[in-house]
Amino acid sequence: MKTAVHSEIGKLEGVLIHTPGSEVENMTPENAERALYSDILNLSIASKEYAQFAGVLRKVSTVFEVKDLLADIVKDEKVKTNLLKEICITEHLNSCDQLLGVSPAELANLLIEGVVLEKNNLTNYLSNERFLLRPLHNLFFTRDSAMAMNEHMLIGKMANPVRERESIIMEAIYKHHSNFETQTLNAGKPREGLLVNRKSKIEGGDFQVAREDIFVIGTGVRSSTQGIDFIIENIKHLKKGKHHIIVQELPATPESFIHLDMVFTFLDTDTCMVYPPVIFGMNRYKTIHLEIENGKVTQIEEIPNIPAALKKLGMDLEPIYCGGNNDPWTQEREQWHSGANFFAFAPGKVIGYQRNVHTIEELHKNGFEVLAATDVISGKVSPDNYKKCVVTIAGSELARGGGGARCMTQPFKRAKVNW
Repeated sequence: MKTAVHSEIGKLEGVLIHTPGSEVENMTPENAERALYSDILNLSIASKEYAQFAGVLRKVSTVFEVKDLLADIVKDEKVKTNLLKEICITEHLNSCDQLLGVSPAELANLLIEGVVLEKNNLTNYLSNERFLLRPLHNLFFTRDSAMAMNEHMLIGKMANPVRERESIIMEAIYKHHSNFETQTLNAGKPREGLLVNRKSKIEGGDFQVAREDIFVIGTGVRSSTQGIDFIIENIKHLKKGKHHIIVQELPATPESFIHLDMVFTFLDTDTCMVYPPVIFGMNRYKTIHLEIENGKVTQIEEIPNIPAALKKLGMDLEPIYCGGNNDPWTQEREQWHSGANFFAFAPGKVIGYQRNVHTIEELHKNGFEVLAATDVISGKVSPDNYKKCVVTIAGSELARGGGGARCMTQPFKRAKVNW
């Protein structure tokens, strides 16, 4: 399958996910913050909720599991050796030789769920670490480690070392798995004609394809201005004609603002979801519009907000408010549990947490039929029978991980939208 994502809302044709496993429980309250969690999850409950989410996706698209793809590519000895070498260098390990002899399926498990540190010398005995290779606690948020930018896959340059292995695995999958035909761009690796700034950070939660020629990108604690500059340089180098980047500065706190898609997501050709205090607030952070044409940045200017910038470029979107229109406290509570983080699997057809009742009610007021994930999975109802719908999934436990439906998906192929 050729990678091709020209919008956030085109009919979904291919997506990568990762069903959470023991890696989300391989942490304690003491190290949860290092793992980028504010709490520890109950896997048995989270798994049932995730099964609803994955079940809906399988009804509407081709779905691949990261662990299966990883097991496939490490059957090749050269790919396996190079992958382990890169992981060892990145994570400052002397050797990963003990992993060379394990089966492909077991190796995929170990690289995701962690390798226990053997207490076989004094240093290891005295170490407070439980793992030689730490578990990838955040991997089920597949959005961040790679993102489609039209026909290319942009490999995430993660802000935190605990997530670097995720990007290494994703790049290996897109380069070596026979399912995919693509070219990768990596903000952490130099290539001919383009330099890499060591301060470059870019994560998929901050990157949105509004239209083939418009990208909306957040900058804050997870994505740096240097990371966005890397994208600008690639657009200058790869693309002809006029392109636009809309940059939204994000607050550093609270942690629910870590990515742009926690405060702004696309729902339809004429609708978006916003968290008003950040997008429209009087004291909000800057919104910048950059225009790129034929290899040059031709214009940079500050603009009022994202919807105003999009309207100027021919995308007139009606904002729907996360938490509803009436109570700022309700908006704040629902945003905290990913109330603005919707994933569109077709124009006007989205997935989100049912716990955000005021947000779901606001969507219903704006013409979105509310469908339960269990009814979609069982075949009782079909999104195909509705022009607009929101499929609601259980999220009492998953939401505590700090992300929503968009965070848990990595689309690599969508149909083009008839604008």
